[in-house]
Amino acid sequence: MVKAEVAYEIKALLGEGPCWDERNQVLYWTDITGEVIHRFNPQKEQNDTFEIGEMVGAVVVAEDGQLVLAAENGFYFYDTETKQMNAIHDPELDRPDNRFNDGKVDPAGRFWAGTMQKSDNEPEGTLYCMNHALEVEAKLTELRTSNGMAWDMKYRRMYFIDTPTRNIYVFEYDLETGTITNQRVAFQFTETYGFPDGMTIDTEGMLWIAGWGSGKVSRWNPETGEVLSVVEVPAKNITSCTFGGKDFDTLYITTAREGMTEEELGKLPLSGSLFFIKPNAKGLEANRFKNNHNA
Repeated sequence: MVKAEVAYEIKALLGEGPCWDERNQVLYWTDITGEVIHRFNPQKEQNDTFEIGEMVGAVVVAEDGQLVLAAENGFYFYDTETKQMNAIHDPELDRPDNRFNDGKVDPAGRFWAGTMQKSDNEPEGTLYCMNHALEVEAKLTELRTSNGMAWDMKYRRMYFIDTPTRNIYVFEYDLETGTITNQRVAFQFTETYGFPDGMTIDTEGMLWIAGWGSGKVSRWNPETGEVLSVVEVPAKNITSCTFGGKDFDTLYITTAREGMTEEELGKLPLSGSLFFIKPNAKGLEANRFKNNHNA
């Protein structure tokens, strides 16, 4: 078992949603409860923080360099220079108890992001997809905690996590239309590895999954459900991971302080920090959001 190191020490309440910007060689990530976006520059070991003013679950980069957010009250464009936040669409105006959680851009440039209840864990969440015309469509309903997503190398499959079920789901995915069909369980995430949270895929088609409550990130073969390797992280609640660096050979890992006792925080004081490891695997460039104005 290999161990992750600290990339940046910080006390994020609910660190999440890491997204590597290969043009600028920086990592964007969020602190959902802290209501901020972070931009980490590994070369300078510098972490800039942008206050959003509402819970922000996911941050992705658009073709024009703007950020696109899935936040408490819907989708937004965000400009880090002007600090301007422009609302795009809130598909859940009628659900004030919900917020957006994890999100990712698919290989065609659409932004997928899902919701969950802020406090209870009822199946009130929905997975949405925002297309190039900024139209938002519901793809899955009755989710508890909409979480990690990944697409395979051939763009024929989409993987998806609804955390409390411990299932890693797989769908047939149509690149052209964004349609997902034939939902089934690829494999179950066993208790040893925690609850499956965020995930990413490597160039060999293996899934790296953050384990909430376990202090681990694990690498799985989605075809066989076999665990291939485990990364130990000096934090309890591991929330997500993504590949970055010039060669996409660095795995960045986000963590949370939420859900921990004072005793646990005393034992794992680095919880909430951003971690990294070079795991002898490589990831892929993050897809950029495309809309009709910048496609």
